[in-house]
Amino acid sequence: MRFVLKTNYGRDIDIFKHRAHAAWYIVLIGLLIIAPLFLDVFYETQLTELFIWAIAGAGLMLLVGYTGLVSLGHVAFMALGAYIHAILYSRGWPLVLSIPASAIMTGGIGVLIGVASLRMTGIYLAIATLAFAMIVEKVLAHWPALTGGHSGFRVDDPTLFGLSLDSSTAYYYTCLTVLLFVFLAVINLLRSPTGRSFIAVRDSEISAQALGVNLLRTKTLAFALSAALTGLAGALYAHRIGFLFPDAFTIMTSIMLLMLVVVGGLGSLHGVVFGAFFITIVPQIIAIVRDWLPTELVQRGGLEPLTFGAVLILFLVFEPLGFYGRWVKVRLFFSQFPLYRKKTFLRQKSYLKTERVH
Repeated sequence: MRFVLKTNYGRDIDIFKHRAHAAWYIVLIGLLIIAPLFLDVFYETQLTELFIWAIAGAGLMLLVGYTGLVSLGHVAFMALGAYIHAILYSRGWPLVLSIPASAIMTGGIGVLIGVASLRMTGIYLAIATLAFAMIVEKVLAHWPALTGGHSGFRVDDPTLFGLSLDSSTAYYYTCLTVLLFVFLAVINLLRSPTGRSFIAVRDSEISAQALGVNLLRTKTLAFALSAALTGLAGALYAHRIGFLFPDAFTIMTSIMLLMLVVVGGLGSLHGVVFGAFFITIVPQIIAIVRDWLPTELVQRGGLEPLTFGAVLILFLVFEPLGFYGRWVKVRLFFSQFPLYRKKTFLRQKSYLKTERVH
């Protein structure tokens, strides 16, 4: 077992707890950098998709996991980011301007949604964001002059300073770089007073107000940052799929985003990575399992939503803290063995307001 000796209050907000902790992350980043040298194109593409989902998950985690505001319509911000970037890029904006511009514009729309939903919490906020996602989907489908409608909108191949990023390896490194910057930004945000105010609102709005936290500013800022990061992921996702359709951003995609943070582990950026890995690999597993299932069952459809729904229910019932919560328990078990006690994690913390209603 490792004991960390803290000699000042600043150690409480250190990014790394100790040198070994930092060394493991350096090793992980190093492995990701050299991965394209050993992986097949298929696995390289899957990792690229994992990076994009992790960026979107980091945005949703800010809202759900760290501020306690439930959203079922975050796919709308992802769709807006994708379409805004694709439209700006097709009209001659360089990549280094169109992607940040799409994130900023999406964040601005998030401000409007945050202000409008300030008086709503729990299931009412979830329904409001779901309605917003349905409105965005209809607008994208019925504005063919701008978005192409159901005919689709072709996304031009990405180029950066005259260099083509169309190859899978080049785009892999692009998405990895953006992911590292996003995670570093979110980590530093959570260490700041703003991030602490997010967590205070999540735990108790009344207590946060008593401590001087401005609920209007905090919730609106959380929505704006969450929407901006999700829009950034949408801009990267646009080049990943190459052709935009309204059907690419459905309610099912929004549910997958929510599953990402819940199954991965609420209130943890590690959970974002675990959740992104989960929603990336499960469809591939389902595709393999289809070959072994009866033809009648496969032809009926709905196997993927059924699988995701069943997994989500099982995690909510048996492991509310997700994959990361289970990993923490396993790690603690081996660090304390044979002194580990089964009741160590008997009382688990709830992050969603709706979970506190008895």
